[in-house]
Amino acid sequence: GFDEFMQAIGISALKRAAANVLKPSQEISEDGGCITIKTVSKIKSSEISFKFDEEFTEKTLDDKELKSMVTKDSDNKFTQKTHGDIERVYTREFDGDTYTMTLEAGGVKCVRTYKRA
Repeated sequence: GFDEFMQAIGISALKRAAANVLKPSQEISEDGGCITIKTVSKIKSSEISFKFDEEFTEKTLDDKELKSMVTKDSDNKFTQKTHGDIERVYTREFDGDTYTMTLEAGGVKCVRTYKRA
C-alpha cells in the first residue's frame, strides 16, 4: 500500500506515520495548456504546474527537487515520470466523479482513489 510506496522513496517512519492518517485533497485545473495540480492536507501542501511532454522541476512533499515529465495517454489518463534518487511513476485516470492515482517506485505499487467534491 501507500506506506510501502513511501518507504520505497525514502520517507522516514515518522513522516510515513503522519502521512498515513491524512486525507489530502487534490485540485486539478487547466489554463492555456498549462495543468496545475494542488495537493492540500492539514500538515503540508504542494503545487505543480506543467505542460504535457515538457520537462519541469518539482519540489515534492518530501522536500526533494526532481525532474518530471507528464505525457497524455488519452483524454482521461496521463502519466508522470519523475527522475532523481528513485524513479517514480504516477498515473492519473479520470472516470466521471472518480480519479484514480497509481503510484509506483522501487518495485512497489499502490492505488489511491479520490472523489469529486
